Amino acid sequence: MARRGSNIYLRKDGRWEARYVKSRKDGKTCFGYVYGSSRQEAKEKQIRARNRWMAGIKRAQGCAVRLDELSGGWLSASEAQLKESTIAKYRDYLRCYIHPMFGKREMSAISDADVSGFCTELLKHGGKKGMGLSPKTVAEVFRVMKHLRAYALSRQYEVGYSSDCVRIRQRPQELRVFTPPERDRLKKHLEESNDLIHLGILLALFTGMRIGELCALTWEDISLEERVIHIQKTMQRISCNEGDGSKTKIVMTSPKTACSKRKIPLPVDLCARLAAARKPGAFLLTGETDRYVEPRTVQNHFKAVLSACNIGDAKFHTLRHTFSTVWVEKGLDVKCLSAVLGHSSVNTTLNRYVHPSMTMKRKNMEQMAVS
Repeated sequence: MARRGSNIYLRKDGRWEARYVKSRKDGKTCFGYVYGSSRQEAKEKQIRARNRWMAGIKRAQGCAVRLDELSGGWLSASEAQLKESTIAKYRDYLRCYIHPMFGKREMSAISDADVSGFCTELLKHGGKKGMGLSPKTVAEVFRVMKHLRAYALSRQYEVGYSSDCVRIRQRPQELRVFTPPERDRLKKHLEESNDLIHLGILLALFTGMRIGELCALTWEDISLEERVIHIQKTMQRISCNEGDGSKTKIVMTSPKTACSKRKIPLPVDLCARLAAARKPGAFLLTGETDRYVEPRTVQNHFKAVLSACNIGDAKFHTLRHTFSTVWVEKGLDVKCLSAVLGHSSVNTTLNRYVHPSMTMKRKNMEQMAVS
């Protein structure tokens, strides 16, 4: 039997038959038929056949659209609302992943199964080396697919896939935090150097600044009199439009979010070190007004510093995690930490940046035992 309204039947030969409305002429309905070895297979074929038929009608009416044609209009419409770096990231996702798979297909002919299989393939074999993309990256690629779907529907185009056809589970990563001995060696090495990039790394260790914020920092953003840093911009390298002559470029934009625009109070001893290097109008990391250091270069310097201090490999962002964890270990106010880091929610601070050390866990356990 067929479920009510499904038009899917089990035939006597053991196959499942699914029918769909193909046309209506002179008051009569014409059906198309597809077959499968299971009910699910027949249903999926029914959906694809129905979408292909509807796409033909839309095409005849001038209402069908291919994904690659639609994506150009969506990017153009989004430029006014999104940062240039975000547009560049979305453009990369389209060029590298979405267009090769779906670019020539009409939006109405892309099914839930197609999108689900696409995301699974990216998780297993995506990327230049075919080793699979991270769940976070695949989730962002799927987010672009959802944006395209919403854009198509807003312009009365048929779309064959739903906005919730994929669930990508993201496992929390074990994030690196420098141990007390590592922090001491790093601090000692940086304080003994007169290099401006080393001064910047020291600043990040004691303020939790992001690498892009540090690279964009100028002396106009630092008030030694008020002992405060004004975070107003960030620097990053992004992909260019095809045909611009270069593959990437450096941009300086507003920080990551509205809350990332913030004031960070400076400790007294850091102010003294900054005062000795002060050059009005210049970039902090170069001491020059017309030359900056980009994030990738700072990351390379940071790795060289770690090697000199006999500290295991880590990303620059480890400084931010370490700053947050030490703050909490000292029993300082978490709401204040959230503001210093530029988070909109304390939950973000606690869930993403605070990592209890074994020393902190042991101390808490001892207190529980006493009580």
